[in-house]
Amino acid sequence: MSKRLRLPPTRSTLLSVRRQIGFLEQGYQLLDRKRELLTRLLYDRLATYRKLRNEVDQQLRDAYKWLAITQMRMGSHQLYQAGVGISPSMDVHILPRSSLGVQYPSVTVKRRPLQPVSLSMSDSSFDEARLGMARLALLLAKLGESEMALRRVVQEQRKTQKRVNALRYNVIPRYRETIRYIENALEEEERDALFQIKMLRREKETA
Repeated sequence: MSKRLRLPPTRSTLLSVRRQIGFLEQGYQLLDRKRELLTRLLYDRLATYRKLRNEVDQQLRDAYKWLAITQMRMGSHQLYQAGVGISPSMDVHILPRSSLGVQYPSVTVKRRPLQPVSLSMSDSSFDEARLGMARLALLLAKLGESEMALRRVVQEQRKTQKRVNALRYNVIPRYRETIRYIENALEEEERDALFQIKMLRREKETA
């Protein structure tokens, strides 16, 4: 790849390239600032994700412990019968959100009161298992939101980093090299013109 743009070395071209490199440098500064903010947001999201993962792991063990106890006390068939017809234990709403231009789904979960079941069909551990699973589902919804947001922040941060690198190491240096080339060409042209003027004066003086 050429180190400079293939443009005619004229004064109008020089002015145009200088204006363009000014816009490019402003864009680079804005993108670099965005990259810094995205990096901070990335670390914040990563900390939140890790915290939720730990909470989910703990709640998963607790919920399945009570589910195992319930299955032993009630049996699989009775447990299935008790769960038939029970309405969902929570309401879920998903709305789009945006942060630093990164869009991700925002999940809002509201837990409903436990629906009563027949005492003859259930054991006290059944309610504990239901509560544990409801808490687990709530945490999983939050974890899903956090993971999706984290992935999209990572993608946007990488994309912005590539653009910053392209401007810093490729585009802007090519424009600067083009400016140097045109300036040198114009200076050389000016020196040639001055030399020719001097030669013409000398010819007139000797004539």
